[in-house]
Amino acid sequence: MGTSTHFQQMIAGWVSGEVELAPIGKLVGFRFTSFENGVVRVELDAGPQHHNPMGIVHGGIFCDIADAAMGVAFAATLADGESFATLQLQASYLRAVREGRLIASGRVVHRGRTVGHTECEIVDGEGRPVARFTSVCSVLRGAATQ
Repeated sequence: MGTSTHFQQMIAGWVSGEVELAPIGKLVGFRFTSFENGVVRVELDAGPQHHNPMGIVHGGIFCDIADAAMGVAFAATLADGESFATLQLQASYLRAVREGRLIASGRVVHRGRTVGHTECEIVDGEGRPVARFTSVCSVLRGAATQ
């Protein structure tokens, strides 16, 4: 269960901006800003383009940045020939946000041979918690990775 150089290089490329993000990153507007000690940091400058009809950042936007942070943290644990799929995503919203910097910090809580658990906290630009997430991931091998 060693980490793959491929995943480490990809993550480093996203953080440095040398590797292009997946299309969802561009669509939503988030960026990877660090990967240290197993914690992936994703940032988003939220604005009106992220609002729901109530005039606040849509909950799905929080899900997108949390899922990106947790997924990349989990991907960093994968060996060559492994992939993963998210089986469950749980969200708890703590504070409404209209605009400003959102910072998602995702990490792996447990990595087993076939299943892993991750968590993420999102804070605003002032460091106040705005949402918490957990996810369950299934490790895929062989034909299941395609």
